[in-house]
Amino acid sequence: MASRIEIRFGGSGGQGIVLAAKILGKAAVLDGRNALQTQAYGAEARGSLTKSEVVISEGKIGFPAVRQSDILVVMSQEAMDALHSNLKEKGTLIVDSTNVVRVPETKSEVHRFPITATAKEALGDGLCANMMMLGALIGVTEMASTRSMEEAIRESTPKKSAEINVRAFREGLRLKSA
Repeated sequence: MASRIEIRFGGSGGQGIVLAAKILGKAAVLDGRNALQTQAYGAEARGSLTKSEVVISEGKIGFPAVRQSDILVVMSQEAMDALHSNLKEKGTLIVDSTNVVRVPETKSEVHRFPITATAKEALGDGLCANMMMLGALIGVTEMASTRSMEEAIRESTPKKSAEINVRAFREGLRLKSA
C-alpha cells in the first residue's frame, strides 16, 4: 500500500456511506496506520448526495482532505456523476452496478458489483449493502485486514445487527467484478 491513500465514498443519504467510511478508518487504525475520516451531505440528508472521505497513511496526516481520490466507491448514479472527475487518472473505481448504470470513460481500473441486488438476494435486506460494498473494496484493494474490518464492524454497529453486517462484509469479499 502507498504511504498515503485517499478514498472517497459517494452515495445517497440513508445508504450508510458515512458509516462505511468510519469503519474503514477504524480498521486502518486497528492495523497500525493513521486514518482520518470526513463527511458531507445535503441538508435533506436521506436521499440526497452524501460523500465521505478517508485518508489512510503510514505516517502523520498533514493535510486532512482528499484532493484527488486514489479510490472512488460509488453507490448511486448521482454520486458517480458528481464525484468521478476527482478520481486520479490511474485510480480505482468501485461501483454498485445495481444503482449506477452510466460510468464515464476513464483510464482508471473499474470494478462493477451488483451490491444492492446481492444484499437483497443473499441477506433479504438492502440495508447491509454498505457493508457488502466494504467487503468488495477490501477484496479488490486488500487495504485493511479482514480481522480488523470485522472488529471495526462489530464495534461500530448496534449489537443486534453486528453479525448480519459482518456476514454482509464477508459476502462482499466473495463478489467478483463484472
